[in-house]
Amino acid sequence: MGRICIGIGGWTFEPWRGSFYPAGLTQKRELEYASRKLNSIEINGTFYGSQKPESFAKWHDETPDDFVFSLKGPRFTTNRRVLGEAGESIARFVDSGLAELKAKLGVINWQLAPTKSFDAADFEAFVKLLPKTAHGLPLRHAIEVRHESFQAAEASALAREHGVAIVLAGDSKYPHIAEPTASFVYARIMGTTDTHDKGYSDTALDAWAERIRDWADGGLDVFLYVISGQKERNPAAAMALIERLGIERT
Repeated sequence: MGRICIGIGGWTFEPWRGSFYPAGLTQKRELEYASRKLNSIEINGTFYGSQKPESFAKWHDETPDDFVFSLKGPRFTTNRRVLGEAGESIARFVDSGLAELKAKLGVINWQLAPTKSFDAADFEAFVKLLPKTAHGLPLRHAIEVRHESFQAAEASALAREHGVAIVLAGDSKYPHIAEPTASFVYARIMGTTDTHDKGYSDTALDAWAERIRDWADGGLDVFLYVISGQKERNPAAAMALIERLGIERT
């Protein structure tokens, strides 16, 4: 049975105050609260700029023992013409203090630009640069592709060869590559709307829960984040999936 981690992107969003976060909750306690309702969060801030080791340590200490953070790799690494030249940028990020998360570090998601098309040699050069460990801590990597050319079988084969997941972009305009290529699945579902209180219909939530359960029953760890769409509804959708999957939270 694989481990199941369900969450949202980030935890600071003003419309969540009063809808997800109780009225009167101070902003400095929002991560503490979110981590008791969800069991994972994808940190977006690492995509836009470097974080201090003290921040990673603080996030570690504010969350329960079973909580997991995934991180978006910096855009300075992935938004380049030649991915195979990103070695120095990758090393700088890996050494920036993320090991302070210790066992709470989940997956690093390297999001490519929508204009970045598949080039087999460059893609392989990039995945070969991704380190397996950081300061003794095992690392897992996912690559979020956003160009239709990555639907080529060769792209999945290269990812599988190097144990890297290709992000499943569910309910979105991006390529839907569902075939697992690693020992884990990394999904970002983007279809919440304001039509439903929980962002998705019960039927859609049931379908995603069944899919997650099938992956986990097959021995794959699952990291799924509800992002984009009607963002105000994303915590409700994530909590609905957690409830359906019987994941205990406070």
